Amino acid sequence: MRASIACLMALMIPAAATAAQNRTTFDIYVTDVEGGNGTLFVTPSGESVLIDTGNANGAVRDAGRIMDAVRDAGLTQIDHLILTHYHGDHFGGMQEVAKQIPIKEFIDHGPNTQPGVGADWERDVYPKLYAGTKHTVAKPGMKIPLKGVDWTIVAAAGEITKALSGAGKPNPECANFQPIDNNMEDPMSVASYITFGKFRTAHLGDLTRNMEFKLMCPNTTLPPVDVLLGLHHGQDSSNSPVMDHALRPRVGIMNNGTRKGGEPFAMMSIHSSPGFEDLWQIHFSLLSGQEYTTPGMFIANRTDDESPVMAVEPMKAPAPNAPGIQPAPAHNGKAYWIKLSAQADGTFTVTNQRNGFSKTYAPR
Repeated sequence: MRASIACLMALMIPAAATAAQNRTTFDIYVTDVEGGNGTLFVTPSGESVLIDTGNANGAVRDAGRIMDAVRDAGLTQIDHLILTHYHGDHFGGMQEVAKQIPIKEFIDHGPNTQPGVGADWERDVYPKLYAGTKHTVAKPGMKIPLKGVDWTIVAAAGEITKALSGAGKPNPECANFQPIDNNMEDPMSVASYITFGKFRTAHLGDLTRNMEFKLMCPNTTLPPVDVLLGLHHGQDSSNSPVMDHALRPRVGIMNNGTRKGGEPFAMMSIHSSPGFEDLWQIHFSLLSGQEYTTPGMFIANRTDDESPVMAVEPMKAPAPNAPGIQPAPAHNGKAYWIKLSAQADGTFTVTNQRNGFSKTYAPR
């Protein structure tokens, strides 16, 4: 395996040198891992952070898609890998990614809290991946050291940071908060708030509504952002107005799947956020239908077998592990990312790799 990585690095070095010489922006690749998460951040100095590694049931496929972004960025290593939590759609491709590129630091929230596949993977596989490297348990308020980029861990293992600069204001949405039941691991997610010059973004893992309330009520802990990443795939167990409306994002990039996320509650919450402009999606969601969807130019991926008719009404989200559920529409062919490039003055451009459509947003 070490020989394979060495050969791969030798092939990547020329591209990395070129990319490092030409890079002036803070780049974010939101990759298509079929409703999981695999988000790559590359600083102007060439340092990298990868948040999660895609699905366990498509590990080779999803790792390949992440590595396409890695190669496009000209990287020869992943400096910091954040595992937000121990669900298979977030850790699934980690072994495959680790075979293809060195990972210098593994960051997680500490011990798994939910019995099952995640617990087994944490016990049997994960320690072998971070053995001989740096392993860090994230704590709220912790910084990830990056040149020119301020990266703060704002939640981990159910705990939250103190209010960041620019936050601390009363949140009127707290009076209308609607709690919801959740599993044991989602609330444990490692959540990040990231600043590059005047540009601000956040990736909150799969934090649930109750954790959103903890972070943002009665006063906000996080200041407004330009871009909100992930949105827990657009699922209604997250995305309450206490978070979406208080963060006031101009843009959202949703890592949803064809039949995962994009649910009406989440779509209404983000689209009604004050000052919101555009939602970019990794997939068209059948759970949105035409009723709650975004225009196709903002959607990166289709399915392998297109339906001749687009449903108007949103499909009801299937219960987890319910018997008789048909598999989600397949998408194992060419996949496309959504890429964001931010400048220090707050200008940023978002590009849909599938159709080349891009939009530039001037500073706030």
